[in-house]
Amino acid sequence: MSYHHQFTGHTEGIHPTAPLKWRVFDGLASAFWEAEGEAGGKGYYISANPRVSIFFTDVSSIRVTNQNDAVRRTGRPMARAFYVPAGTSMWTSFTSPLSFSHLDIHLTPEKMVKFLAPSLGRTAALAVARRPAEVDEPRDLEMLARLLVDEVTNPARHDLYAESLAGSLVAGMLDLGERRTTRADGRLTRAQMRKIVARFEAGGGRRLTVAEMAEAVGLSESWFTHVFKNTTGMTPLQWQSTRRIDLAKTLLGEGVLSISEIADRLGFSDQAHLTRVFNQVEGETPAVWRRAHQSA
Repeated sequence: MSYHHQFTGHTEGIHPTAPLKWRVFDGLASAFWEAEGEAGGKGYYISANPRVSIFFTDVSSIRVTNQNDAVRRTGRPMARAFYVPAGTSMWTSFTSPLSFSHLDIHLTPEKMVKFLAPSLGRTAALAVARRPAEVDEPRDLEMLARLLVDEVTNPARHDLYAESLAGSLVAGMLDLGERRTTRADGRLTRAQMRKIVARFEAGGGRRLTVAEMAEAVGLSESWFTHVFKNTTGMTPLQWQSTRRIDLAKTLLGEGVLSISEIADRLGFSDQAHLTRVFNQVEGETPAVWRRAHQSA
């Protein structure tokens, strides 16, 4: 099986500092990038194939979101390693200048299922392939990734060696069902918070139930509510209200949609509901906020 690249993207203010290094295997490809981004640089990426990305530098200053909506305001810090399912869009924004390097592993969907199915079964393999995953401190994965970079940039062994490294990295990144527990101090880990933010963003700003938020990190509703407040200082409802109002402020500032249209876009029952929640969070109505913002 060959690998057919189906990757679409564009960037502004991001420049390679060395030639891209590629190596293609059976149903997958590995690429090593070295680049730099300017403050305000941005990118958009989507692929018909799943991929794993592992960065060799701290990239938390880059903001990332999976929806085209004010990435610098609502985006989350980029993790150093992540798995992106096929068809998942990513928008990134650089908050400061940054030089970085990273390894990408692209797989065909068929290769992914073929790799996972013997251990998980086809149904479970398909489910795993649809779940995004992130790791903040990929120390063990980084060691394997550097070995694979060596084989990509200066091939010295049989393809089987490099393919095995790629397979180990993919397996190490995937959410295979072993849920991480909360921290010893009764708070959510950064990776768990990333999953919650991603789940919220996937809904386009519409409110999630506590059950949906808890399910995203594999916790019971009662324990999730406790550790979530320990982590954020807010209840799940308060936290969502704050983020939804941030999205509403972005849309109000753009001046394209009416307040009632914004309420509908974000899943509020009507304009009055949005106005009530907005006033609770901001201390003023959306109309007053919009007038002050547009006159600033």
